Amino acid sequence: MADFDPVTKAVVPAAGLGTRFLPATKATPKEMLPIVDKPAIQYVVEEAASAGLLDVLMVTGKNKRSIEDHFDRAFELEEALEAKGDEHRLSQVREPASLATLHYVRQGEPRGLGHAVLCAKHHVGDHPFACLLGDDLIDRRDNLLSRMIEVRDTYGGSVIALMEVPRESVSLYGVATIEPTDEEDVVRVTDLVEKPPADEAPSNWAIIGRYVIDPTVFEVLENTPPGRGGEIQLTDALRTLAQRGSDEGGPVHGVLFRGRRYDTGDKLDYLRTVVKFAADRDDLAPEFVPWLREFLNEIS
Repeated sequence: MADFDPVTKAVVPAAGLGTRFLPATKATPKEMLPIVDKPAIQYVVEEAASAGLLDVLMVTGKNKRSIEDHFDRAFELEEALEAKGDEHRLSQVREPASLATLHYVRQGEPRGLGHAVLCAKHHVGDHPFACLLGDDLIDRRDNLLSRMIEVRDTYGGSVIALMEVPRESVSLYGVATIEPTDEEDVVRVTDLVEKPPADEAPSNWAIIGRYVIDPTVFEVLENTPPGRGGEIQLTDALRTLAQRGSDEGGPVHGVLFRGRRYDTGDKLDYLRTVVKFAADRDDLAPEFVPWLREFLNEIS
C-alpha cells in the first residue's frame, strides 16, 4: 500500500437557503430540522466522528447561528436538568458538544457546492479531507465513510460514494462513467457529468453526498467556471481530477454503496426519513408502528 496522507478532517457544507422547506426555514436552518428529536446535522457530525474524523469544519451562512449554538454547551439548561436529576436528557444535551472539535467559516454568497468546499481551503490546507452533505444521512450500521477512507488509503486521489438510482432520476444527480477494479465495491471513475438528461447519462450510478477529496481540488475549484445553474460545481472539479494522474491529484475512485441512505432534501423524502427513524427506535417503535399500521388501514 502506498504511503498517502491520512484523512483527519471533515468539511460539512451547511450554507444552503433551504427554500424547499419554507416557511419553516425562514428563521431555522434546514440542517436543524429534527429527525424525530435530533437535528439532521447532528447525525452527520456523528458519522464523521465515528469514522475517526474529530476535526469538523462547518461552512455556514447567514441565519445559521443556531447550528453553532447546538454544538456548544448550554450551561443554564444543563443546570436545570441537573437540578431535576434528569440524567438522560442532561446526557442528550451535552452530547453534541463532545462529538468533535467544531470550526466554522461563512460562505458569503450562495455560489454552489464547489464554492462552499473552496471556503474550507485555509482550514484544510494541503491535506485530504472528507466532505459530508447534510441532505444525505447514512445509516449508522453502514460504515460507508470508513470504507471510503480505506479506498483513499489504497489508491490515493479522491473517492466518491456512488449509488444506483432509477434511470428517470439521474437528472437529479451528478452521474459517473465507471470502470471496474479488482475490488467488487470499488470502481475507477473516468468521467462525471452534473444532472444530465436521462437519455444522455453515462450510467445510473449517481454521486451521493459523501466524498473523500484530495487537496488539489482547491486549485481546480479556483479555476472552475460556473457550471450548471450558474454555480461552481464540485462535480466539475472532480471531473478534472478524474482525468489526472496520481502526481497531479488524481485519480478518482468510487465506492458502490448498496446500504441504507436517507434523503432529507425535499419534503416527501424528509417525511419518509422521519418515519423510518421512528420505526427503528426501541423507545418509539412498539407504540408508533402499530399506530401507523392502523392509520394506513383507515385511509386505504
